[in-house]
This record gives sequence, structure tokens and C-alpha cells, in this order.
Amino acid sequence: MNLLEAIKERRSVRSYDGNRLTDLEIATLLDAINESSSPFGCRLSIRLKEFDLRKGYRPTTYGMIKGARHFFLLASGADGESALSTGFRFEQIVLKAWQMGLGTCWIAATFKGSDFDRDQTWPEGETLRIVCPVGTAAPPTATERLTRLALRSANRLPFDRLFYHTDFHTPLHKDNRFAEPLEMLRLAPSSTNSQPWRALVCDNHTVHFYYRHKNDISLIDCGIGFCHFHKTEKFRGHDGIFFKADATPAPPRDWKYLISYTTAPA
Repeated sequence: MNLLEAIKERRSVRSYDGNRLTDLEIATLLDAINESSSPFGCRLSIRLKEFDLRKGYRPTTYGMIKGARHFFLLASGADGESALSTGFRFEQIVLKAWQMGLGTCWIAATFKGSDFDRDQTWPEGETLRIVCPVGTAAPPTATERLTRLALRSANRLPFDRLFYHTDFHTPLHKDNRFAEPLEMLRLAPSSTNSQPWRALVCDNHTVHFYYRHKNDISLIDCGIGFCHFHKTEKFRGHDGIFFKADATPAPPRDWKYLISYTTAPA
């Protein structure tokens, strides 16, 4: 399975078979953590923790998750760059897990005092913000199917309501140079399927990204989407960079400029 297939096929998994990951799987995931990177700068720690189900551990605070014994723990700073990097870096690991045949499910909440945070010491300024089970999927339960339906996980806004060309009145055509990486962004998971990102393509080299604040993890969601965009660019052999533009077209009300991307020579 290549990267684009993983982006298209990956889904959240809430029911697991309860089996321990193999030593090779654990080593591969730890390598993925070490190899993950972000262009945004950040304070971010990613750990993989195993819980012994035989000792009665159950993620009762998050009853939607069944049978998982391995969890990623993500602690980060409270600034916007750390939020973007949390999404950008960890989605690389999520996609690697899917390519390995393993399921995951992003969970964002307050974890202070929980079993997840117990016995964990984080660098100064970092707080546990995301946990994510990882393992082999069990057949989905009726509850999981209902949860997926309630969260509208399979639904996405159409391409022409997210991406624009030259101005915010002209939808981007799907034969545009950036159509494929933006389509991979469109498929990115987001909290309650909020899809807080928007993009304005100005020319064959540059895209400006905007977002609308939907909830406390909107910037993490944007980081996930930017990961899909950037990895697709790399997959197709395009070498671009993210940067802060000095001036950008004014967006519609409630949208905020976030970052730009260009493949133009410096």
C-alpha cells in the first residue's frame, strides 16, 4: 500500500482484538516516531505505551474504545505552532500504522489525572493533549457503526466549497496543478468532521491556507490536513516549503490566514 492509498483508505478504528503488538511492529512504530518531522517548529513529545489488560485496565473514560492495549501519548505546548506540528507529525505515524495493517483513532481531551497521564513526566510547557489506540482491528460493533454515522466520519464537504482559485468567488477546478494534494487534504480526518481548512491557489507555484476556528483542536486538524497535502507533494516529486506570506488576499468573514506553500525558486 503506498501513501496515497493509505490516505484514501484509512479510517478510525475503535474496536481492537486485544492482542499485543509484535516486537517488530513496536520497533517500526518507534522508528516512525523518530523519523517524523514538522516544518512548523514545536514543543512535542510522542510516546508509545502498553497497558496490561489482564490487570484490569480499561480506558473507561473513553468507552468508545474497546480492546486496545497500546496507546500513543502526545504532549505538546499550548501555542499554535505546536498544535500544527502535533497534527502534522503524528499523522505521518498514523498513516504508517495503516500501511502496516494497524488501526488508530485520534482522541483529544483533558487527560490530567487519567491512567494515560499517570507516571508520565513531560518536558516543561508540555501537556498531554492526544491519546491514540493502535492495534489490529476487531470487527466493528454496532455502537462503533452508530458512532461513525453520528460523527459523519465518511462525509466531507465537496472540493469546490473548500478550495478556490485567484479569489474566493472562483472554485478551484480539478485539473489544477494542486488539485491532487488538496484532494488528499480534503480527505483528512478532523474533529467532528469540521474540516476547518480552506485554500486559495494563486498560481502554479503558491497556495495560501486559511482556517476557521471550530473548536480547541482546529489547528491540530489543520496540521493533519497539511501533512496529507505535503506528503502528496513529496510523493509526486514536488519540493516545496511552507512560509508566512507578507501579504495575502483578504478572506471571507471568520476565516483567518494561517500559512502558505510554494514550489517557486527562492
